[in-house]
Amino acid sequence: MIASAILFAATPGVTDDPLSEFLTVLSAVLPIFCIAGAGVLLRKINWLSEKADQSLLRVTINLLSPCLIFDKILQNEALRQPGNVFLPPIVGFVTVAVGLWVGKFGARFAGLKDQRTVGTFALCVGLYNYGYFPLPLAETLFDRETVGVLFVHNLGVEIAMWTLGIVVISGAKIGSGWRKLLNPPVIAILAALLFNALHGYEWIPSFVILTAKMLGQCAIPMGLILIGAIVADHLQEFHSTIGWRVVLAGSALRLGLLPIGFLLLARYLPCTIELKRVIILQGAMSSAVFPIAMARHYNGDPATALRVVIGTSIIGFVTIPIWIRLGMRFGQL
Repeated sequence: MIASAILFAATPGVTDDPLSEFLTVLSAVLPIFCIAGAGVLLRKINWLSEKADQSLLRVTINLLSPCLIFDKILQNEALRQPGNVFLPPIVGFVTVAVGLWVGKFGARFAGLKDQRTVGTFALCVGLYNYGYFPLPLAETLFDRETVGVLFVHNLGVEIAMWTLGIVVISGAKIGSGWRKLLNPPVIAILAALLFNALHGYEWIPSFVILTAKMLGQCAIPMGLILIGAIVADHLQEFHSTIGWRVVLAGSALRLGLLPIGFLLLARYLPCTIELKRVIILQGAMSSAVFPIAMARHYNGDPATALRVVIGTSIIGFVTIPIWIRLGMRFGQL
């Protein structure tokens, strides 16, 4: 029903109540923030300890996420179109690359000058939340074909993050992060695409497919809870009164300027409707949480990462449904 209402409202020439349209998209966004908020609460009352994070994260990345990927890519008709296999990773890579450049250029407006803070700021602005936030939105607002294209798109984001992203935040050589690409989700995407193209699911036992489906349904809630717990760990380090310029500049770029480019790309790029939907969803996203960990590991500035990530996450609560609604209308979806 939600998807039908959204698509009807976005039909060119159809006039609808803008407030009603906004509330429809907001109803799809709210559960995501509520689940992440549950993660914050679980950490605060110590039901989810920091010691449990690593084991739960390994389970989510190495088991639940690959199962979700197989469930959404196998028997996905949209991914039998070459345009949905080869173009989405290019779009993912290019959008992150442009975002990194915009972030590096915009660091001056945040009052940042040294390499550590500038690089961290650029990474947080350029790397949008490409995983656990847009996935449930894609499924709620659209269909499993769009979810499958989203996974393929994220291959390009991963490549950009482990190559250009590491260069920007640490000054390392561009090839230093290639080994990070050999992770279970990426391998699962490639394997699932091959199985889908060769109709391999026809000889996979039905109980295996059902098992993957049941495990995959746990991936998004678990990922969102862990994101909430990680944010809760760093809330006390977030001092907006000290770094207000960083918060405002990062939010203006990530949630204000860059979404305009995504909307133009979705409108004018000759591609499938599934990819257009993915572009609109990703353009609306706040900064990814992972740059906080990357800042710690690659000698960046964790305080800058915290300010941009938490700032855009809070403001994104309002802007995400607005940009998705505008994007769907402007993109004529």
